[in-house]
Amino acid sequence: MALPPKFATLYEAGDAWLADCSARPTLVRAAWDVEKLAPIESGRSWLVAEGRVTTGYQVLPRIRAGQRGPALADPLLDKLWWLIPTDAAEDLDDVGQLVVHPPGWSLYCPPTGWQVEGRMWLTRPDGSGLLTNPTLLAAAFGPGGYRRPAEASS
Repeated sequence: MALPPKFATLYEAGDAWLADCSARPTLVRAAWDVEKLAPIESGRSWLVAEGRVTTGYQVLPRIRAGQRGPALADPLLDKLWWLIPTDAAEDLDDVGQLVVHPPGWSLYCPPTGWQVEGRMWLTRPDGSGLLTNPTLLAAAFGPGGYRRPAEASS
């Protein structure tokens, strides 16, 4: 599915970054060209923390937009995947609502600009390499959720 030029440029940086997270970026782009999900293995650039969409929708706004990394959702499967740093697995051990997949686990990703097979980016990769801070993610899932510093002091 070809996007209009203004949207294509908007999403190109995120697509380039996401494809480069794979050991085979050409195969990722080839899958996207035929509107298929592309498998990208975790461990090279990020790990994947998996939770439920129903919970994730509540957690997402508890983390500031500038501190949220990519989050991929599949509403039909009730799955939400957060991209987190490769050294963050232990930081999320106590968060019962999340499972951190080991390096080598494949996440089937659409491109950043549109959904494929029901999967869509709730927070799109923007090309910067920003990942969700595991401490903020854990706090957002905790009792009462993550609070911004201004809210915590009032």
